[in-house]
Amino acid sequence: MMKIAPSILAAYIANLAAEIDRIPSADYIHVDVMDGNYVPNITFGQDMVRKLSQLTNKPLDVHLMIMSPELHLEEFINAGSSIVTIHPDSTRHLHRHLMQIKQLGAKAGVALNPADPVCLIENVLDVVDQVLVMTVNPGYGGQAFIEGQLAKIAEVSELAASSGRPIDVQVDGGINAETGAKARRAGARVLVAGTYIFSAADPEEAIRSLRG
Repeated sequence: MMKIAPSILAAYIANLAAEIDRIPSADYIHVDVMDGNYVPNITFGQDMVRKLSQLTNKPLDVHLMIMSPELHLEEFINAGSSIVTIHPDSTRHLHRHLMQIKQLGAKAGVALNPADPVCLIENVLDVVDQVLVMTVNPGYGGQAFIEGQLAKIAEVSELAASSGRPIDVQVDGGINAETGAKARRAGARVLVAGTYIFSAADPEEAIRSLRG
């Protein structure tokens, strides 16, 4: 079944407990961590992950849009991250640090930005649990879905299936009922959505629409 990961970046931060209560059927809570260096924006850190882990039993799906993520992996996982996703161009030793995530007890994810070729992840499929295909350029919420990434979703899905391993293909960026359906048809198994869910009058109905 399609998994849905509401992005806490779009929630009302002043009352996170109430926001989480609005999404009881969500599979994960997606946490975008940005450092103002790898991407222009600055968002959350380990303290936010720790606070969220105290508010929910749902797995925390933490996307590190930061340079040198290996310097912070242990802190993020100790704070409660269940899945940690990093970018190939944020570190010199991608395979090593994906292994580090798993050794620290979390699932490992690798992310592809819109301009990134799929070949960047071919040699780490033996260790990853999730591949995140970005359908917007990372750094800000509320951007429009890039239709040209549908072919990449399909290519990553085929690659994941041929690996013989249980790798989830996650899609993040501009996801709503229409774009979510396109991503599902291309092979997505996890959809990240922020504004579409948290701005809805009924977030649970929004989640149902994304499941298809």
